[in-house]
Amino acid sequence: MRVEAGEETLDGFDMLVVIGSLLLAQASAANATQATQSPPASPCTSETHGQFDFWIGEWDVYPNGTDDLVAQSRIEKLHAGCVIREHWMPLVGPGGSSLNNYDPESGRWHQTWVDHDVRVDFEGGLTDERMVLTGYWSDFGPNGEDGLVRMTYSVTEQGHVRQHGEVSYDFGLTWEKSFDLIYRPREE
Repeated sequence: MRVEAGEETLDGFDMLVVIGSLLLAQASAANATQATQSPPASPCTSETHGQFDFWIGEWDVYPNGTDDLVAQSRIEKLHAGCVIREHWMPLVGPGGSSLNNYDPESGRWHQTWVDHDVRVDFEGGLTDERMVLTGYWSDFGPNGEDGLVRMTYSVTEQGHVRQHGEVSYDFGLTWEKSFDLIYRPREE
């Protein structure tokens, strides 16, 4: 194949060299543009994604008003800041874990708690600087009653975290205290 352009004539091989050079130049320009762009930001850096950060840390856990250690808990932020994981380690009995994340689509926080025999899904959000999460817990009551459990996490004046639990056996019409825990920074 021969192509004539003005006084010059290009054969097939010369044409391939010209096209290859043009493609190589275009690819180099694209790579240079990509190299000068900053890496994509984490999708979970908003102020809302940080609402539950006050719970992150290594904690010794006590019933509120006592110095009787009942558990240790490690709360950490994972997956580019998009997930908060709790590793609950009681001194007696099996432990458990929770995964917590903010869903921008629903505007709600979600927690999934799992242990040796249960999984509970909670949802909620920040209210008056307190994280309030509510979920339906099968066989929660002392006689196996199913309950609606509401947990409120807040920072105390001492800089500790309080996790106050309430349960309702009548679908939220009335509430009673279920548990009340204080997370203090872990002592070495």
